[in-house]
Amino acid sequence: MLTSPTSPKSPSSQSLPPSDAKARVSAFMKQLQDQISQSLAEVDGAGQFQEDSWERPEGGGGRSRVLQEGAIFEQGGVNFSEVWGTKLPPSIIANRPEAEGHKFYATGTSMVLHPRNPYVPTVHLNYRYFEAGPVWWFGGGADMTPYYPFAEDAMHFHETYKQACDKHHQEYYPVFKRWCDEYFYLKHRDETRGVGGLFFDYQDGTGALYRGPHADKAAAEYSNEIGELPTRSWEEIFAFAQECGKSFLPAYLPIVKKRHPMEYSDRQRDFQLYRRGRYVEFNLVYDRGTIFGLQTNGRTESILMSLPPLVRWQYGYQPEPGSPEAELYETFLKPQDWVNWKQRHT
Repeated sequence: MLTSPTSPKSPSSQSLPPSDAKARVSAFMKQLQDQISQSLAEVDGAGQFQEDSWERPEGGGGRSRVLQEGAIFEQGGVNFSEVWGTKLPPSIIANRPEAEGHKFYATGTSMVLHPRNPYVPTVHLNYRYFEAGPVWWFGGGADMTPYYPFAEDAMHFHETYKQACDKHHQEYYPVFKRWCDEYFYLKHRDETRGVGGLFFDYQDGTGALYRGPHADKAAAEYSNEIGELPTRSWEEIFAFAQECGKSFLPAYLPIVKKRHPMEYSDRQRDFQLYRRGRYVEFNLVYDRGTIFGLQTNGRTESILMSLPPLVRWQYGYQPEPGSPEAELYETFLKPQDWVNWKQRHT
């Protein structure tokens, strides 16, 4: 049976966080921000991250790091935040009503990179931790949005994250990959945002792995087939989140190094700017991180740093049949089994 995110967990079925949980997760999220921003600046070679620290009047704050006009990255942001308070945002109460009445704490690191070269994919990462009394969970993931179709890039990205998942449980990747395909989906366009990756939420070590709203789709169906996993501790879920966070650089940087030197023309650049419009549409209409940040009075500049610096919309665009742009629509904007792609297409 699918476990709904609104199903309350009894204290006996869920391990409680250690007393230093908040401090440990906060330290990891800061470390992840440091590692990623330092490595990206080194790869870019020209751009440097500018840091803004901010405070939230109700409690907490963060540090935003933004790189602009780099050699590789036209714009990129790597943010850390931790907020706390007594008033839960509506998005949390709607999904986990048992948290109501408790003080809350939330921390996380998020990142979005918009490369200049259309052959280098846009990429997103977010890992977060939430705690309210006895209620806690980890969430997050990473997904990649290419503008031009390179199957080997999608294969590498997915294989890296599958290896990270498999170190902790063989069923993590199959569920969280499907969940990612369903989450980063533009319903009004009937297309995925890109080639996906991982997405998970409300992971507290109990019940079924899938905790999303679509009981009739692939992630829920697969999760139902494997049933509820044995209870996993806070330490085990934290270790998994750390593994995923550390997997970003080996998943993405080899792709950047391979594609950045490729020459492109105005045609590829115009198509990149057009497709960036889809990124804007998703983040402003569907993205839960954006909604949570705005509902908790986060720093608006930091929340919206995920938007690209340049973008264009074009009425009624249709790719030329047989073109790379058409292949993107026909194959790369539909869920695919990227880990087994080579075996199935040789």
